Amino acid sequence: MPASLPQDTELIEKHEGILGRRAELLEQMESLREQLKIQRRQQVKESEVARHRNSTLLQTRYWVSVEECIPAWEPFLLGKGPHPTHGLGQPPMRAKQKPSTAKGQGLPPRPKPRTAPSER
Repeated sequence: MPASLPQDTELIEKHEGILGRRAELLEQMESLREQLKIQRRQQVKESEVARHRNSTLLQTRYWVSVEECIPAWEPFLLGKGPHPTHGLGQPPMRAKQKPSTAKGQGLPPRPKPRTAPSER
């Protein structure tokens, strides 16, 4: 029995060392967790402030844009002029082609309707 006493003491010391290191790591993890919570709260606050600021800017710029466009849209809305975007380099939308004019575009010809065979 006396020969195992130094080994037991060594194991007990290692175990206590491991428990001490574990306690330190748990403390560090808890500290880091608290720091991350604080950071997250700060980011949420900053995000809300930025969202409010962006919303306000968008709202004011939207109405400025509307007020700037009113003179261009007024004749169209009153039925006295063309659509305002047609004059900005965008061609008006073209009407769809009729099926009869599509022959020259490489489309296959339409099949002829079949008639039912006559009974004799």
